[in-house]
Amino acid sequence: MENPAENVRMSVRPQEKTEACVWVVAPGHSAPRLDQVATEEPLEIRLRAGLARGRHELPVLYRRGQEGGQRTVAITMRTPGNDFELAAGFLYGEGVVRGAEDIRQVTHCDDPSLDDARRHNIVNVDLRSGVLPDLEALERHFYTTSACGVCGKASLDALRLRGCPVIGSGSEVHPDVLRSLPEKLRAAQGIFDATGGLHAAGLFDAAGNLLAIREDVGRHNAVDKLVGWALFGGGMPLSGRVLMVSGRSSFEILQKALMAGVPIVCAVSAPSSLAVSLACEFGITLVGFLRGERFNVYSGLERVVPRGTRSPVATNRAFPGEKPAFPALARGRRRREVTHGQQ
Repeated sequence: MENPAENVRMSVRPQEKTEACVWVVAPGHSAPRLDQVATEEPLEIRLRAGLARGRHELPVLYRRGQEGGQRTVAITMRTPGNDFELAAGFLYGEGVVRGAEDIRQVTHCDDPSLDDARRHNIVNVDLRSGVLPDLEALERHFYTTSACGVCGKASLDALRLRGCPVIGSGSEVHPDVLRSLPEKLRAAQGIFDATGGLHAAGLFDAAGNLLAIREDVGRHNAVDKLVGWALFGGGMPLSGRVLMVSGRSSFEILQKALMAGVPIVCAVSAPSSLAVSLACEFGITLVGFLRGERFNVYSGLERVVPRGTRSPVATNRAFPGEKPAFPALARGRRRREVTHGQQ
């Protein structure tokens, strides 16, 4: 299959790092020096197709000079780099495209009236369809930020109306594999080493092998870039994979994981209440506070299985030798703390 990301027109792109003059203040003295900070710039994602027809093809955000078959669907603050993956991953997570075959090509803007830097902050996604899809669902949250993701995000009810399937069983991972993921993710963060200011999302297999990593000022952007990478590479859905994110896990990250078919999501910090609710309802194993030897399992404990043992849900025990788990735990409704030495 033709890779839409290969059909590109590019020149000089914005850099992932930017130099900044800082004063280093220490007890008794201060001194100036040059530092590197993570670049944060807006990215406008535009859909292009044939002539729009009817009310459902009205613009999410209509900009002066846009033609009938071109609409801006999102503006996000991101770290430049892998912009085509970000755009494709975002559209996939929102259900606008269902596969790479829906995308004819992805390019940077070629409007000659804009300067070069501005053109590289606009991505055009050309659809194979002759008309734009129904974009009304995006109208209330076309603007996203690097801090919170899509503002006014759809609730669990919207996911139910979308008909998102529950992720099936079958994927299992050893606790020791999960414990190894934070260090592997951190070791692969090249831009973070230079700036100290980026989130990361890593995709692993069940054995703990790192398949891909993306960095961004927004953790949700990093996940979109991973999804776009898999989409262009023919790797969807991401069944049998583990998604590891720096920071916390939010409703939006779980939504993106659900749409991509990821069965296990891990984070070094806590999840939000909506993230837990989504994971419980749609069959995602959600791991939080994954640091050192301990971590919490908020949903889907049955996938965290030591080798040579049966599923903890099947035995109604968290692990051999432990007291019976709460009945609700078997349904993924309660948090379970897993500690080294209690396997």
